[in-house]
Amino acid sequence: MSATAYDDNTLTPAAQRILDTAAELFYTRGIHAVGVDTIAAESGVTKRTLYDRFGSKDGLLVTYLERRDRRWRALIGARLAERTDPIERVLVPFDVLPEWLPDSTRGCSFINAFAELPEPDHPGRKVIIAEKQWLKDLFGELLAAAGIAAHDKVAVQLLSLHEGAIVSYSITGAQDAPAAVRDAARQLVVAAAQ
Repeated sequence: MSATAYDDNTLTPAAQRILDTAAELFYTRGIHAVGVDTIAAESGVTKRTLYDRFGSKDGLLVTYLERRDRRWRALIGARLAERTDPIERVLVPFDVLPEWLPDSTRGCSFINAFAELPEPDHPGRKVIIAEKQWLKDLFGELLAAAGIAAHDKVAVQLLSLHEGAIVSYSITGAQDAPAAVRDAARQLVVAAAQ
């Protein structure tokens, strides 16, 4: 996370409205399709307020991505705290998909943003890469804790399955994608554990 990361509890009501509005617009319309004029107007604030709170459109975008990342990590962390079986812990990121995906009708917000941010040094891109790297690393750590020797290789496989479930769900409407991919992930992990 960046040094300018905001906690939802520290945002002013106007900043919260701006962030909520920007999140909806960035996700549904796209980052480049939405300007600060639209965000300010739909938030019921002035552009000056937007710039005072977030510095720039890029600052607002980074805050949107960081908030989404925090929510995702918190959801995973809460479920991990409930599980003790090592194999079941590896599958937690798959278990939360049915809860996460109904609000993700346009796919993964990070992949969507990545497609719109081709500049390698864009601050939003850094948040996106960190989020995907975190999930891959989490799979690796959980697999290692489950005693799986090829944990790095299997972590990449699990990340690919996980991202594929999101794409299948959002693009093809495959409502059963999370369950189907979880089953495939479980088979992969069990086979790797033998």
